[in-house]
Amino acid sequence: MRRRTPTAALLLALSAVAIAGCGSSSSSSSSSSSAKSSSSSSSSSSGSKSLALIQGTKADNFYVTMGCGAKAEATKLGYSINVQGPADFAAPEQIPIVNAITAQHPGAVLIAPTDTQALIAPMQQMKSAGIKVVQVDTTVSNKSIAVASISSDNLQGGAKAADELAKLIGSKGSVVVMNEQPGVSTTEQRIQGFLQEIKKFPNIKPLATQYVGDNPSKAAQAITALFAAHSDLAGVFATNVLVAQGVDTGLKTAGAASKVKIVGYDADPTQVTDLKSGVVEALIAQEPYQEGVDGVEQAVNALTGKPTQSILTGLAVLTKSNLAAMSKYVYQSSC
Repeated sequence: MRRRTPTAALLLALSAVAIAGCGSSSSSSSSSSSAKSSSSSSSSSSGSKSLALIQGTKADNFYVTMGCGAKAEATKLGYSINVQGPADFAAPEQIPIVNAITAQHPGAVLIAPTDTQALIAPMQQMKSAGIKVVQVDTTVSNKSIAVASISSDNLQGGAKAADELAKLIGSKGSVVVMNEQPGVSTTEQRIQGFLQEIKKFPNIKPLATQYVGDNPSKAAQAITALFAAHSDLAGVFATNVLVAQGVDTGLKTAGAASKVKIVGYDADPTQVTDLKSGVVEALIAQEPYQEGVDGVEQAVNALTGKPTQSILTGLAVLTKSNLAAMSKYVYQSSC
């Protein structure tokens, strides 16, 4: 599990602002010169027509797909959008990006906060600068910052995973939740929904939740060790794309792919390949493209004085048998 020291992390993040800038940015329609222009004046008229999306991590195809939806909708509505994200899903990496975007002063920012607490201060500074803030996928605990929040129903997603996993393992045996890290709103809700629903099956024993970071290698190592220690391990619920990929790898290495059933979360192309081959039995898929579309719509509503609203997007259980009919839920690796 990744060690997290919020105070030190914040100091590190703040000291990194000057050098972080926007070196890792990608932009659908704005040039670096226009970004510099918008940062030079918070009252610039171009600021109201420029948006930014700060992903949880650029390494996750969930956020890539979200970016595709946001870019398409921004273009449709006549706005530019600058898409950026940290290499890892980590507050110390994301905070410098948040501060750099705030300095550029776009009209509105879509953000997937990587920590419910650590992102409050930089997001509050963004709001105080007059930038409209829309949360996508994840949230901070302070409800007053964002004008809207867009996400799927993660409690329901966790419950769907529990029901599907119970069916796959014949409602008996040990199961484990493999999660990224504590303090992430979406995955904490998925765990909550899963553990509450699994209580309906008295012959299923949930083991302690494993936190492995957003790191497939750590997930692979953890599930290999867990399988060696618990011979009755029958099922795994992996709460996001990268964790599920690591669990897949670890079970293959341990020769346990046919013994332990996996329900993953998200529909990354790699996971879909595993679903087709029978390594993963089911996937709980979200609609990140639609989250990007809805996020831009709410940001534009806020900028144009229209009412805003928080939105829960759809979920679907993907299996090998229904995959063809559910193809719209498969995530993209590029736009």
